[in-house]
Amino acid sequence: MQLPFSVEQFFGVFRAYNTAVWPAQVLLVALALLALAVIWRHPTWTGAAVSAILATLWAWLALVYHVAFFASINPLAYAFAALALVAALLFGWYGVVRREVEFRFAKDARTAIGLVLVVFALAVYPVWATLAGHGYPELPTFGLPCPTTIFTIGLLALSSGQRTRILLAVPILWSLVGSQAAFLLDVKPDLGLAVAGFIALGLFVTGRGLASTRVPSA
Repeated sequence: MQLPFSVEQFFGVFRAYNTAVWPAQVLLVALALLALAVIWRHPTWTGAAVSAILATLWAWLALVYHVAFFASINPLAYAFAALALVAALLFGWYGVVRREVEFRFAKDARTAIGLVLVVFALAVYPVWATLAGHGYPELPTFGLPCPTTIFTIGLLALSSGQRTRILLAVPILWSLVGSQAAFLLDVKPDLGLAVAGFIALGLFVTGRGLASTRVPSA
């Protein structure tokens, strides 16, 4: 597969992004940790709060990364931005407005898998990327496509509600696109994205544990 940019240009975009938006990366990680704290405390508005955080992450990904930075080397970035905005709108509509999604910890395999993916996205991914030779500022920090997608799939493994399947659609599509970087651009941590994509596909196909009724609103 012929890419419209070189490996050097690809990591150059990360460098430019990280330099320009600092310290936004810290705030994005703080949002992710806030989502976990809300799920742990589980107030009545958990679903809306976590969905709002996920909507914010995907809107950031679309507008700040894809449009403002990645589009400079890849015209397909606008299509990727549109896809990410679809995810943001879906989380906003079904999770925040309609309150049809819920998140909770349980003593089951889904929760364990979800937490593994969350820890991978927030901690293992940046360490692995650094050890692989792509340390900061070339590091694909949280808030960029692959770690954000892995994190999202991890949280959706903790979710219930009749709309969970549709919320998995964009992360599954991006896992198919983004995991190619592990092979074409030597971004080894993106192998984790491929695994997360298979997990998301399994959740989508089986629907195991997904509630068939509307999640009650607060």
